[in-house]
Amino acid sequence: MSTRTLRVNELIHRELNAILRTIYKDEAVAITITGVQVSPDLHEGKVFVAVTGEEEDEVKSLRWLKHNSKEFRFELGRRIVLKNMPHFTYAMDTSTTRGNRILSVLDDIAAQDKARNAAQPPAPEKE
Repeated sequence: MSTRTLRVNELIHRELNAILRTIYKDEAVAITITGVQVSPDLHEGKVFVAVTGEEEDEVKSLRWLKHNSKEFRFELGRRIVLKNMPHFTYAMDTSTTRGNRILSVLDDIAAQDKARNAAQPPAPEKE
């Protein structure tokens, strides 16, 4: 990925979060934009979203984002000067959920290891 594409990704990421926090603050309380990936020609882009709450909240928030995507694109066009403003698709970012599941498994393994070590008799001391 080129440096220009990385800069555009970061700029759009920052501006989308700012739009959600300023214009749509009531609707977007539980929504966080976690990342943006645009194509090198800037015609298409993918926005990764994390939502705090239950699974039904995620579905509702994703539906709301898709419904208002034209407004977001228009507002981005007012804030950012690009030759082409990408058409965005929105997708749930599952990395946080996967990370929490991995941490939970590691905690379980550590607890089992601690219980196993506590159940073993102490080694005899050498003189």
